[in-house]
Amino acid sequence: MVTSTDIIQIKQRGSKLDRVKEQLESFRNGFPYMKLVDAATVGHGIIRLDSQEVQGNCERFNTHVENGLTPVKFVPASGAASRMFKSLFEALEECRQSDNPDLVLAENAAARYFLIHKKKFAFYSDLAAVIGGNQKDINCTQWIDYLLNEKGLNYGYLPKGLLKFHRYPDKDRTPFEEHLAEGVSYSKDNTNNVRLHFTVSPEHQSRFENLLSNIKRDYENRYQVTFDVTFSVQKPATDTIAVDADNNPFREADGQILFRPGGHGALIENLNDLDGDVLFIKNIDNVVPDHSKQVTIDYKKALAGVLLKYQEKIFRYQKILNERYPASIESGLLAEAANFLENALNVKPPGNLYYTAKEELFYYLKEKFNRPLRVCGMVKNEGEPGGGPFWCLDPQGTVSLQIVESSQVDPGSIQQQEIVKHATHFNPVDLVCAVKNYKGEKYDLTQFIDPQTGFISKKSKDGRELKALELPGLWNGAMSNWNTLFVEVPMETFNPVKTVNDLLREQHI
Repeated sequence: MVTSTDIIQIKQRGSKLDRVKEQLESFRNGFPYMKLVDAATVGHGIIRLDSQEVQGNCERFNTHVENGLTPVKFVPASGAASRMFKSLFEALEECRQSDNPDLVLAENAAARYFLIHKKKFAFYSDLAAVIGGNQKDINCTQWIDYLLNEKGLNYGYLPKGLLKFHRYPDKDRTPFEEHLAEGVSYSKDNTNNVRLHFTVSPEHQSRFENLLSNIKRDYENRYQVTFDVTFSVQKPATDTIAVDADNNPFREADGQILFRPGGHGALIENLNDLDGDVLFIKNIDNVVPDHSKQVTIDYKKALAGVLLKYQEKIFRYQKILNERYPASIESGLLAEAANFLENALNVKPPGNLYYTAKEELFYYLKEKFNRPLRVCGMVKNEGEPGGGPFWCLDPQGTVSLQIVESSQVDPGSIQQQEIVKHATHFNPVDLVCAVKNYKGEKYDLTQFIDPQTGFISKKSKDGRELKALELPGLWNGAMSNWNTLFVEVPMETFNPVKTVNDLLREQHI
């Protein structure tokens, strides 16, 4: 299946042969479904903070920053905006094939809504400028054409981060700029240095860099800070091999093996390269104008405060378990650590572990405490898509909190699907992470991935069907072996822009 020529190709692109062979094995064997034990709900895996606790955790975070803690904001920003304009692309294509484009637009509710309200969008003045001339002579189809394609703004082919989302009296803002403005409030250290990292696609990195160059001084003067903004791209070595219907490597016309991007799970490598005490993770399109930012800022700080509170106790147990031998630790102290692991960190060991030798319990606890920590915001589920919070059983018999996508649950199991129905919350990609141990040493995050949580999908290329493999998701399987806390956050903190008309929702005006 893999020839000597293939091995040369694999090495030249920076991939590892062993990893490619593992991926081929995954295509043949598939991935197991997650084993759900129960849905995580408020009081049963999800922490609910009252207003006093929110304030207290914000103050804890602020105090740590004043004392030298370094926060960093990590924003996956490589996603193209094409799906955001899906309905407009469809309308444009139908208009081109129809003898009555006006009727097509009249029957396409999303396109009709966009055209009626086009002057309300932040990008309207740019669109009008690029059209120029007498706009009365421009028909509805042309407005859409100029918005989406290269003859105009080319918005259908740019990343979301570079599109104008929000209007301001002085200057309209892109999501990239909104993340800078928001980051001032919680990714600023005690020297007024604001650190943000964006993962972008290679073909658009220069556009982000040019935008930053044009606005950086203005934003620094406005907020009296220094912005330390860096970029990275998904590493080619994380691309996954594609296969044909028979699970043999899919080959291009020249005989080369086809590799495809492995999904957002590949970004664990980019996250692993960052050096910060607390890492905030948030999607590029989940931003709001300044007048609506405060609730998001408060809960970002509150999540970080919760993380720091638990981290302090984790560090205590790490020090004991890493610096002492099993025989020198009192049984009562091991029982205390086990109780914290089970009832505070929600990691429930196999039932018989407490009845095994003291040394076995020691090494189990040592492994479980020496892991990165994440606090995940959870929003009440009101019909939005997203991974849900569940209690899951791993192959070793440990039950822990995991973020699970619907595709990871056995559709043929009535019992598992019944658990899914009891889920009350979902993950809006709102995470705060601690990736260092009690000595301040960074963990290698690639060592905490569950490789059995990938996903296989069907695609096509050049008219030929293929199977593609997505790596364990960044906040799913890529963080499966982290210590995990779930905290309820208000719906006001979740304002994604999935379609262009979402920009006309109240929270974005």
